[in-house]
Amino acid sequence: MSLPLLSYPVSTQNQRVEGFEVPGDEQPYQYSTTALLSGAELDDLVLAAYRRIFNEQQILVSTRERFLESQLCANQITVRDFIQGLLLSDTFRRRNYECNNNYRFVQMCIQRVLGRDVYDNREKLAWSTVLATKGLEGFVSGLIESDEYLDNFGLDTVPYQRRRVLAQHASGALPFERMPRYGADHLAKLEELGNDFSSDRELRGAAYLPPQVVLQIAGLLTKAGAVTLIAGAVAVVLSWFGWISL
Repeated sequence: MSLPLLSYPVSTQNQRVEGFEVPGDEQPYQYSTTALLSGAELDDLVLAAYRRIFNEQQILVSTRERFLESQLCANQITVRDFIQGLLLSDTFRRRNYECNNNYRFVQMCIQRVLGRDVYDNREKLAWSTVLATKGLEGFVSGLIESDEYLDNFGLDTVPYQRRRVLAQHASGALPFERMPRYGADHLAKLEELGNDFSSDRELRGAAYLPPQVVLQIAGLLTKAGAVTLIAGAVAVVLSWFGWISL
């Protein structure tokens, strides 16, 4: 049995306050298909969508959805449909959904899809209930079909972090990309399987030479190579004069 979205208080965040700053380089660039795009511009839009949903560390040749890309380039689907396809892709499911609990996954999706952070834990609980009762497809549909998504991004604009930089502020809000794709609980499971992610881990089971020894060996090899080249050049010159035969 699916439950409706529970109510939660809407706190005041930067994106809910009307801004009067003059657009400039600090404002996020909006990738949209409202205008006729060239091939290069369309490629930039597709890459921006991958960066928003997958983040930089997950953009690989093997993770690209070529069929969705071809549909978008052929104007068969909208940007919103493309975003939905990425959220429901096998890559996003394995690398984001399956390695997180529902609360953390909800926070990640709200950041990447709606371009803002969650208001409070009650909003996490509300959307986690949707995820638990309607599954991943129902949760994704609820986000991209919401009034908030349509009012800010519509059908043709790639989501972006809204009002991250404010005028007359020394620093803006941190980018959402800083959030790792899985939390401490999944990291603990990986370490239980024998993975070592400590920054001070040492090389084990393999012999290696100190840097000074490596430099000395490299110097000797260089000198030996130079001597061989000189001897070869001298032999060629002597063969020209007929003193030796090669």
